[in-house]
Amino acid sequence: MPQQPHCIVAGHICLDVIPRMFAGGTNITDIFRPGKLIQIGPTTISSGGPVSNTGFPMRRLGIDVKFMGKCGDDIFGSALIRAIEAEAPGSSKGMQTVSGENTSYTIVISPPGIDRMFLHCPGANDTFVADDVDLEAIRKTSLFHFGYPPLMAKMYADNGAELVKMYAAIKQAGATTSLDMAYPDPDSPAGQVDWASLCRKTLPHVDIFTPSVEELTFMLRRAKFQELLAAAGTGEMLAHIDSELLDDLAEQCLSAGAGIVLIKCGYLGLYIRTNGRGRLEKFGRALCGDLDNWANRHLFEPSYAAKTFVSATGAGDCTIAGFLAAFLRGCSIEQALRYACAVGAQNLSAPDAFSGVTDWQQTTSWIASRPTKNEVEIPLPTWRWQAEQNHYTGSRDGAV
Repeated sequence: MPQQPHCIVAGHICLDVIPRMFAGGTNITDIFRPGKLIQIGPTTISSGGPVSNTGFPMRRLGIDVKFMGKCGDDIFGSALIRAIEAEAPGSSKGMQTVSGENTSYTIVISPPGIDRMFLHCPGANDTFVADDVDLEAIRKTSLFHFGYPPLMAKMYADNGAELVKMYAAIKQAGATTSLDMAYPDPDSPAGQVDWASLCRKTLPHVDIFTPSVEELTFMLRRAKFQELLAAAGTGEMLAHIDSELLDDLAEQCLSAGAGIVLIKCGYLGLYIRTNGRGRLEKFGRALCGDLDNWANRHLFEPSYAAKTFVSATGAGDCTIAGFLAAFLRGCSIEQALRYACAVGAQNLSAPDAFSGVTDWQQTTSWIASRPTKNEVEIPLPTWRWQAEQNHYTGSRDGAV
């Protein structure tokens, strides 16, 4: 196979501590109660955060990926570097080990049948700034993907000044840019940021924007977010979203300047809106395989049914990995969405964030078998089901 385009994945990285949980249920209160002893199994230790959770799956899919991130010179830092090297020897060279700083770590609580929860220490991620990005390396790469600025204090301080500075410099260096978000703790300093304003300043420099619907609603429609949260109660917000909300969120992002808006909708699937050909032509060195195919698109791709469900840790990051790998290989938008959903489904079969992901050939063969898709459990009244493509097209699909 010929060498694939070089990609740099940067931003938040941590050590994931994932105890295996046997007890499950439908609500977290079915399991956790004060004074209760909960028996667990062996613990999986792996690298986590989008640097590894998106970067490693992309490597497994045949993309040449380099990492950029920060950790401390503590025990967790040593374990993190060892975990990175065990998966991809030599790939930790882009990591900065900073004396005196703490390494970020996450305790992942993932009971069977319940969406995972995280106990997170941001550590050295909080000191990451624009100058930590190696622009010489950026000038040699096709695509730059950055993840989780809401979990990196310096990147959201001063209304995202460092984030905007970084993306402007990377666009100037000629790379195609991609950005993933995270859901901040509403009661933390990150939760108090004016994310709508920050997005308006950042998205003109972002070619591919890949947030989840929960994150984007929190950032752009805070009142709607609170309404959905109340409606969900102890359940999931995803059960209460609709296509009108997705259309509104995507329109705000496209109007702000993003080229492609890919909204992750968890077990429901993926929503995508793309800008016009003129905006897509302004991508960096990694261009859409067929501009006419990618421009002015409006699609919803249902998720694939997982054969085995072990954990959803890193499922969103793996979904992005599948999408970006297909994009870099020059695939159509329809193919990229299928690869995104396929890699997201593969993730569910393992307790960590990426060991369930297979290579490009195996993933391609699995997609070709037309595996079962999940039902889309949200209203799509104006959308059309395309049986051959196995997805929905929206009212704006193909509209100029």
